[in-house]
Amino acid sequence: MKYLFLFVPLLFLFSCQNSEQAQVTNQKDYDKFLVSSPSRTTSNYYELWNSKIKPDSMQLTSFGIVAGEYNRYFQNTGDITYLKKAEQALEKAVEIAAIGKAGYQRALARNYISQHRFREALELAEAARLWGSGIEDTQSLLFDIHMELGNYPKAGKYLDSIKNMSQFGYLIRAAKWNDYKGDLDTTIRFMEMAKQKAEDSKNTSLLLWSYTNIADYYGHAGKIKDSYEHYLKSLQLDPQNAYAKKGIAWIVFSYENNPKEALRILDSVTKDYRAPDYYLLKSEIAAYENDKLKSLENLDKYYMAVQNPAYGDMYNVYNASLYLENTGQYEKAFMIAEKEVQNRPTPHSYDLLAYSYLKIGEKDKALDVVEKHIDGKTFEPNILYHTAEIYKANGKTSKVNELKKELSGAAYELGPDLADKISKL
Repeated sequence: MKYLFLFVPLLFLFSCQNSEQAQVTNQKDYDKFLVSSPSRTTSNYYELWNSKIKPDSMQLTSFGIVAGEYNRYFQNTGDITYLKKAEQALEKAVEIAAIGKAGYQRALARNYISQHRFREALELAEAARLWGSGIEDTQSLLFDIHMELGNYPKAGKYLDSIKNMSQFGYLIRAAKWNDYKGDLDTTIRFMEMAKQKAEDSKNTSLLLWSYTNIADYYGHAGKIKDSYEHYLKSLQLDPQNAYAKKGIAWIVFSYENNPKEALRILDSVTKDYRAPDYYLLKSEIAAYENDKLKSLENLDKYYMAVQNPAYGDMYNVYNASLYLENTGQYEKAFMIAEKEVQNRPTPHSYDLLAYSYLKIGEKDKALDVVEKHIDGKTFEPNILYHTAEIYKANGKTSKVNELKKELSGAAYELGPDLADKISKL
């Protein structure tokens, strides 16, 4: 479900979605989790360590612990303010640390990854490697960063360097690597092994991560019931988990064709959770219901939220997609796409560039980007749909027909609007 909400979605091809057989969700399962309440953004633990930080403080341990609490608050609330506060605390820790500096550099690099500041994260990871401590942690971090930057050969080497089938960290990265290669069966096998490790450890953070991620992969594989059950498991551990609720809303919307119920679920989330992309999904579902006013209201909420300069480049892809699919501001989308290609030359960034070229009438340039940077390098359905459009515009019928066959199995992942467009490619 990585890019579910970035582009105009696809009308699912299931002919019996309203039948009993297709129904996998039950309101009684999740209603108790929809009672909205603000997440706590303080604790005795936080107050104790925060109290130790004074002007010009050198309390290194305090900075690390407080940063960890801020990061937790960010995950619970979606409020960018806490991620930026965590950044400030970690930057101070890196500045003053004489011992253990590599650990703080890695923590700050992960904060930068969350902010999509990947090249800065790479600089910190390389600096941490020079210290020679926590080598495996640094190699794992470098795998993550190079995957984000599209440096796949380097990422593969770092994955080989940490290979250990008994380690949770290796298993989840091996899953990500196989997902990149388009081998979903192997991806799921690795994730199931990682989930077992998390269950054996009884570590709540690892369990939450495992359940939500494997739920996504099960959805990609068409195992909707398994996906739903793992989102529920996440909510049993963390009743306020916004991502799991979004996952259930997507099942209700895309698989069960019940947009009204999907919006009810998401409305319960956005009362207290502040991540802007949830408004895009609500806008998309409202548009499917032909409620233009509600769709525009949610687009406006998204747009107002992302004006906050603290977001930096975090929502570039969403913004470009909005310009391409909703507002027709193709030149703005093109400028963002060029920037994304510079920042992280992945197939996703090149897809934005190619699709922007197509929209501004440069179909030859769009085709050139596809052939050099996209074709055979990704299996993401959204990208394949755009690629098919570009091939069609350039008269490459056989290529279009190949992609139509592939896309026919991606209905759930893409959502309920595009089957008719695909049939007309």
